[in-house]
This record gives sequence, C-alpha cells and structure tokens, in this order.
Amino acid sequence: MPTQIATTNLQGGKPPRPDASLIESLLAEEVFLPPEPASIEETGISPVLIESLTLKYLLQVGSGSGREIAQTLCLPLRILEDLLQNLRRRQLLVHQGQTQFSDYRYALTEAGVERARVAMASSAYVGAAPVLLEDYVLSVEAQTIRAEAIRRHHLQSAFGDIRVEASMVAQLGPAINSGAGLFLYGSAGNGKTTLAKRITKCFGQPIWIPRTLCEDGQFVKLFDPAFHEPVGAGQSNVLRDETYDHRWVKIRRPTVVVGGELVLDSLEIRHDASTNVSEAPLQLKSNCGCLLIDDFGRQRVEPQQLLNRWIVPLESRVDYLALSTGKKIQVPFDQLIIFSTNLEPTDLADEAFLRRIPYKIELPDPSFDEYSRLFEMYCREVGCRFDARAVDYLMEKHYRPANRPLRRCQPRDLLYQAKNYCAFHDLPVELRPEVLDHVAKSYFTAVSGQ
Repeated sequence: MPTQIATTNLQGGKPPRPDASLIESLLAEEVFLPPEPASIEETGISPVLIESLTLKYLLQVGSGSGREIAQTLCLPLRILEDLLQNLRRRQLLVHQGQTQFSDYRYALTEAGVERARVAMASSAYVGAAPVLLEDYVLSVEAQTIRAEAIRRHHLQSAFGDIRVEASMVAQLGPAINSGAGLFLYGSAGNGKTTLAKRITKCFGQPIWIPRTLCEDGQFVKLFDPAFHEPVGAGQSNVLRDETYDHRWVKIRRPTVVVGGELVLDSLEIRHDASTNVSEAPLQLKSNCGCLLIDDFGRQRVEPQQLLNRWIVPLESRVDYLALSTGKKIQVPFDQLIIFSTNLEPTDLADEAFLRRIPYKIELPDPSFDEYSRLFEMYCREVGCRFDARAVDYLMEKHYRPANRPLRRCQPRDLLYQAKNYCAFHDLPVELRPEVLDHVAKSYFTAVSGQ
C-alpha cells in the first residue's frame, strides 16, 4: 500500500486574530507532510527490497545494531523488528549481543553474506529506502511553486543585498507569480544571473522531497546536496505532535543553475551500469523551485535542440523520462524556468516556443544615476569613502571618449581592483585619479570588445 500523504487545508473564512500571521506561518510549513509509516506495507516498498538493503548495509559495515540499520534505511525500528527477526530465523542474520534499549547487534551468516553479494550484484544501492514515484508525484502537486502568491515585499526582501530598480521589480513580480517561465535578456554584466539566482528566495515555504525514488525496480537518486539545502532537520510542527517519514528531506525551494556545460544528456535519467543506480535529471531536481539556464545560446548543443526538448513539458507541465529498463515514466515538470541570455530571444527561438515563455524581460544598461548609486554602494562594501567627483572623472576620462556603455558590474569590478591596487602599494583605499587610471586601463583593456 503506498505511503499516505498528509496535506493541510489553509483556507479559512473567519477574520484573522491579532496573532493569525504567526499561526499561518507555522502551519504553512505543513501544507505537505510525509507521515511516518506505521508498517512495512505503508511504505509501499516490498519487504524483499528492504531485506536486500539491510543485508547489503551489513555486508558493507560488518555488523550493526537494529537502530543503526533503521537509521541507514530511514525507517522506524519498530517496523523493522519483525523483518530482522525473520532474517534471523532464516539464518541470514545472527545476534552478536544485546545493546541498550533492548536492541541487538546483527551480523551476516555465511548464507547472509552470499545473499547480500547477490543483491549487491543486482544493485549497489545502499541507503535510505526509496519512495514510490506515485507518492513523489502527489507531493509535487501539493507543493507546487504556483501555490505561493508572491507580493512586492517578498521580492524586495529577496533582492535586499542588491540594488534593483522599482520598475524592474514591477515587471518581475507577475512573471514569478505565473510559475511559467521567462527570458531575462540584456547585455553581459547587467546582473541577469545575479537577479535570477535570488528569485527563488522570495518563496519562503520549504518543501519535502524523497532522498531516492523507486519505479519498476529501479533506484533513482533525487536528493542532491549540490542543489538541495536541508532546513530544520525535519522537525515536527510546534502546534502538532506529528512525526515524519525520514525517507524524505525538508529543503528550501531549490535553485538549479546550469550554464554552458548543459547537454541533452543532463535532461535525462543518467544510469550507472556498474552500480545499476540512476541519477535524476536537472529538471526533476528543480521541481517546486527554479531552473536557471544561464548564458542560454552558448551551450554545447544548439538552442533549438534544447527548446524542442522542453516545448511539450512547458505547456503540459509534465515530462517523460526513460528508465534503464526502457520503461517510459511520466513525471511532474513544475518549476519556474528562467532563460538568461545576452542574445535576443527572437534570435534563439521561434514563435511557437516564445509563446510558451510568456514573459520576456530586458535588463537595460543602467542610467548614470543608477551607476553612481551602485558606485556608492560598493564603496561602502570595500571600505572606501564615496566621492561623486571620482564617478565624474571616470565618465570624462574612460567612458565618454571611448563611447563605452555602462554596465552594472563595472562599479564593483573597478572598486575591487582599486582596493587590490592600494593594498599592494600599502596605501589607503582612495579614489585618486592615478588609481582610477590604473584600474580602468587594466579592466577595460580586457573587455575592449565593448
């Protein structure tokens, strides 16, 4: 029997009490909660599979207590006790002694070692018991990124450490709320990547994801520390006395960032034939979060190939993947997908695809006033006194004569070069003309193509 999915309805018709916002924030974390299974049947996983995970774990470590086995499999010890005793009766396990709290230490018999080696040859996966694919699909539906309504103050808070013009916030807000997709385009150095990486921060609600999925007897690893940040160690809600299924991890909504290294294989389930264990593709790891395709158009595959791969999922919100067995599975495609590029969207995609990416937002070059404010902000960051005359000097000496465009990255880059120059010469960080001339010559020579 598959795992029961616990959801909480947060709709209410009564006027909020003075402390309603606090209660709402506490309850919000349990829109979806994977409850702790009360039996092997409630995991949805075959007892034979759990037995093989137990035997393979003991083959690796030599011996282990019941609690150590339960912790590795991320299952409650009380539902494993009968299974462990059954393995002992079949002479696959043996007691090595009693431990604390009426627990025992287990080791493999010769027959158990042989059975474990057979299981290891079939699949080298050892770890948390997997979660059924159908349970994962239900969890994505319950935790969809479209369920969170983003307001202006959420976005402003997410951009708190960078400067974003109010007009840009007004454009980004509806695009993010759509949960569909958007193109961020504009000249290099204007902050597209910086902006995109902070967008997921405006979604405050954490989500639950399985460590590993199971379908058609195949193990597919989903949890990835490179993209998934655990939060709260999975504590129960303070208003309830509920435990949770440790096969799941509570994480911040993920932001998966890929750039020029993206290839079509990254969008398919990657199978390791030597271990018979698979890895989830990038779009699956980004579900209920954000997928940023940085420097779109500069990948090692043609943009049209990538767009063709996603044209159906973007409209239907589902994707189709192939397991190593050849079986096709349907999985959710539920994330805010952002294409960041310094190329024109119309040069990268045809009308059919652009229709499926409803928002196209340009990040133009900053005005002189914005450039000056950025310069002042980074002066505080590098510990230098801001002097408006320094900005005027840069304009007159290094920008206007060369008809050089302004970019948002330039104040930061120039000031950090000035800081390094002054540190090398054992000077206080000051925006003297000779310092600005030195760093401008070094910096703009490298980007003279502008």
